[in-house]
Amino acid sequence: MEEYMLPCLSKTLFGVECLGCGTQRAMLLLLQGDFVGAFKMYPAIYTTLLFFILLFLHLIDKSRNYSKIVIATAIINAVIMVIAYYFKHFH
Repeated sequence: MEEYMLPCLSKTLFGVECLGCGTQRAMLLLLQGDFVGAFKMYPAIYTTLLFFILLFLHLIDKSRNYSKIVIATAIINAVIMVIAYYFKHFH
């Protein structure tokens, strides 16, 4: 399955991993049931999934206002991505 994954454009062009590197492999690990391995591969995987679920609900369910929780989840996800990137490369 990994041969069908998209390559990281940042890593391909500049040789530097982006904040999202590991997302596809983490999703594959989640689908295989390896929840700990998915977290180790990409610590923001769970907040990313929560963000996309809430964003989907926001776009589909117009009777409720999900905008504040979508923004909060996006901020939390961004913070986790930056912290994980820091620890992956500098710690």
